[in-house]
Amino acid sequence: AIAASRRGLPVAQLLRPTSGTRREAAMAGSTHCIPPSPTMKPSAPPTRFPKNKVRILLLENVHKRAIDMFHQEGFYVETATALSKEELLDKLAGRNGHEAIHAIGVRSKTVLSAECFELAKRLLCVGCYCIGTDNHDLPKAEQCGIPVFNAPFANTRSVAELVITEIIALSRQLMDRSAECHRGGWYKVSKGCCEVRGKTLGIVGYGHVGSQVSVLAESLGMRVVYHDVIPKMALGNASQCGSMEEVLEQADYVTLHVPRLPSTKNLIGAAQLAAMKKGSYLINAARGEVVVVDDLAEALRSGHLAGAAADVFPSEPKKNGEELFESPLCGLPNVILTPHIGGSTEEAQAAIGVEVASAMIKCINTGVTYGAVNFPQVDIMPRVGTHRLINCHRNVPGVLMKVNTALSQAGCNIFAQQLTTSETVGYMVVDVDIFTSEECMTIIKSLGESIRSRILWAQ
Repeated sequence: AIAASRRGLPVAQLLRPTSGTRREAAMAGSTHCIPPSPTMKPSAPPTRFPKNKVRILLLENVHKRAIDMFHQEGFYVETATALSKEELLDKLAGRNGHEAIHAIGVRSKTVLSAECFELAKRLLCVGCYCIGTDNHDLPKAEQCGIPVFNAPFANTRSVAELVITEIIALSRQLMDRSAECHRGGWYKVSKGCCEVRGKTLGIVGYGHVGSQVSVLAESLGMRVVYHDVIPKMALGNASQCGSMEEVLEQADYVTLHVPRLPSTKNLIGAAQLAAMKKGSYLINAARGEVVVVDDLAEALRSGHLAGAAADVFPSEPKKNGEELFESPLCGLPNVILTPHIGGSTEEAQAAIGVEVASAMIKCINTGVTYGAVNFPQVDIMPRVGTHRLINCHRNVPGVLMKVNTALSQAGCNIFAQQLTTSETVGYMVVDVDIFTSEECMTIIKSLGESIRSRILWAQ
């Protein structure tokens, strides 16, 4: 009735059962908007695009919990351990006999480049089943209208426990003693071994993992100091330092928990290692580029540092196997090297699977982008009995006016509307009446500023 009034039509004309009315035409092809009978068993409502044709590609052994969640939605799911660059591009682009995918889930080894996003014309979202997303071209993904999701919390505990384990293992030289026993040796020594109770732990980067390490370390009786470029509330009895150098000077153990940024590349080099206490330890479970590995190796060989642990490296093998890994740290005493396994626990991978798959499903089904690391965030619940228009456009002046003008000209009734922008793009979700949605979407798609647009039937 509101739509008819805006178009100058009598309300009766909209309701009159004549073959030429827009309502009859809309209802003829819109069985999804008829509510089920209360006596009927509920079933999955039909959708504008059949769910069994939504193609999900999951790589690198994403946890079965995520696979099951996509299956429960009725999506078509394809899994693979790894793909070559050309195979990946073919699946994204839908070429060489492949049908283009709508969503992709990866872990830390797959790299999604600018070329990937340019070719992926049907890609709705990306799920990173890990914390780090810096091996993907996030700005390009945003420019192409593709939100990227990750799991910032799910593996926090697993990484924190590994760090605590390494602190204790380094203090007791456990890895060296274990290797000696495996070789048939027997060296019962206490020199250079100590308890961690009463020692000072310095944390560089007090985010999700760093703060969790802080809590666990205090439970062992350690004193905790930390530094973060963003002021953070201290947990427990931890003390915030004004600079990283202040942390390095007083810590018996230094653990790094910073993202890979231009400002964190080579954050720990010869000068910073020299500033650390003699006989102290360095643990890096953040990013390989954060530490100058050659300088760390020299600090260990000289005896300035008593040990180190590294779970990340500047260059890491792309697959599992023997004779693939090399590092200046190999062969050095009291050095723990692990193949990027900080979040590699059953509990963490299951939690990551649920967290990321949930975000991807919401994005596919409703257009919600809450939690995306590279994209304007919209979180608006769909309304029953409406159609949802989704539009990503270049963030230039006048686009919202053009969109609203188009909606007005189509005579549509708007039930909800939300627009969020970044410096590059704008992302808009609009719930409208079911009778004018197709006409509105046709107009919106034709706008020169539009990047990607789609229409959803409310679930």
